[in-house]
Amino acid sequence: MAEAATGFLEQLKSCMVWSWTYLWTVWFFFMLFLVYILRVPLKINDNLSTVSMFLNTLTPKFYVALTGTSSLISGLILIFEWWYFRKYGTSFIEQVSVSHLRPLLGGVDNSPPSNSNTSNGDADSSRQSVSECKVWRNPLNLFRGAEYNRYTWVTGREPLTYYDMNLSAQDHQTFFTCDTDHMRPADAIMQKAWRERNPQARISAAHEALELNYRCATAFILLAEEEATTIVEAEKLFKQALKAGEGCYRRSQQLQHHGAQYEAQHRRDTNVLVYIKRRLAMCARKLGRTREAVKMMRDLMKEFPLLSMFNIHENLLEALLELQAYADVQAVLAKYDDISLPKSATICYTAALLKARAVSDKFSPEAASRRGLSTAEMNAVEAIHRAVEFNPHVPKYLLEMKSLILPPEHILKRGDSEAIAYAFFHLQHWKRVEGALNLLHCTWEGTFRMIPYPLEKGHLFYPYPICTETADRELLPSFHEVSVYPKKELPFFILFTAGLCSFTAMLALLTHQFPELMGVFAKAVSIHFLVHCLFNAPKPSLHNMYGWQHIHHDLLHI
Repeated sequence: MAEAATGFLEQLKSCMVWSWTYLWTVWFFFMLFLVYILRVPLKINDNLSTVSMFLNTLTPKFYVALTGTSSLISGLILIFEWWYFRKYGTSFIEQVSVSHLRPLLGGVDNSPPSNSNTSNGDADSSRQSVSECKVWRNPLNLFRGAEYNRYTWVTGREPLTYYDMNLSAQDHQTFFTCDTDHMRPADAIMQKAWRERNPQARISAAHEALELNYRCATAFILLAEEEATTIVEAEKLFKQALKAGEGCYRRSQQLQHHGAQYEAQHRRDTNVLVYIKRRLAMCARKLGRTREAVKMMRDLMKEFPLLSMFNIHENLLEALLELQAYADVQAVLAKYDDISLPKSATICYTAALLKARAVSDKFSPEAASRRGLSTAEMNAVEAIHRAVEFNPHVPKYLLEMKSLILPPEHILKRGDSEAIAYAFFHLQHWKRVEGALNLLHCTWEGTFRMIPYPLEKGHLFYPYPICTETADRELLPSFHEVSVYPKKELPFFILFTAGLCSFTAMLALLTHQFPELMGVFAKAVSIHFLVHCLFNAPKPSLHNMYGWQHIHHDLLHI
């Protein structure tokens, strides 16, 4: 019995939805027809005469009070709506309509289902909250002499900010110096060289260090980074640095357990050797020897598995994508796209690209809207939503809605700087996968409807840090327009209430200044509207023609 009653209610509800969706015009004309048929019992003629007498007795003061009261009420609603939007990120009126009226009209709740990804994101968020605005060394940073300086020569613009270069100077002092450098003249000179602000002073100091010790690996590194004007020259210098660095590494390795000073020196030599091998792999990648670069990166990761701070796996992912070795890319992601490891735009968007690759060539928005998303398409869309939530700035660069610049030497995860660094190297990989950018274009904006607002809450990741814009402005050059996290637009009812408040306030002002003229105008508008509604009603039958003419005659004499 209960099931029968439930089924009847569902049928009744569907009928109401259908009628309100398609037959609202029929309902409107039907109501007008009923009013016309019942005009005599309802005494419409007498009521119209009464209304006419009432309008004639109204004074301009009434209109001033009416518009003033309407303006006051509209203003109060606007203030409440604005306060509610600032606190909860949505319009109160829209929320009530969606929560209570939409279900009655057959609406569907689009709230995202809670699945295992949400729980994983919560655990990951607790780890990411510790370093929400930490600046990271860009794993794919360019060469200053061979790339950044060449850009300056051509455009006259400085691609690197002082803040970014200062961070690099601090990195160099941390990686390439130790407390025992003062005991070796060449290393003592290089210790001062890394602190120099003038590039020419640094280069001169490196040459001076090489004159004292032709096996000074850090001097070769500085010259390869800043003096070499081509990647070929940089590679030659890095090969010389590799020979010197391997010798220093072997010697310090034998003495590393003989004291704290030897331990620090071995740690420095290890950093130097890893840096040199990584840059050599990047040189091979830039010169087109991609397979050689992949092998060098794999060997480096096996030899030094604990040095994850260099994020060499991101270089490996980019090189594997260039080779279109998607199975190997998936294997790397399976190791590094883990809940216990920090995420990056490279990790999230590469995972989304692999998911999109399985369905993008046959994806069509029109077909998907008709038949719904398949399981593979749903997985691809969810992966895109996950990537966009982690860094919402990337899609505009991938879709070429915003122009790219040279990536900085440091990036802020989830910020515009990271988005530039990712898109600068990975845009070609998205273009290579047929339909991937189309799928991204159709789905990426849907992420913002899933993320709770305001940003004190998150969906799959820790809430988006509010400090990213400030840090990105220091990392990125002044000629670049920093991308800001997409803010939600004001709800329609706030805009509507603001317009209504302004309109009624204007009416109140005009009525106060020109009371007689506004009274005549209000009377003319109301009569015109009433006549327009009645004359657009269905035509009466012949035996009721007299009644229709009678109403027409009365209206003309109001």
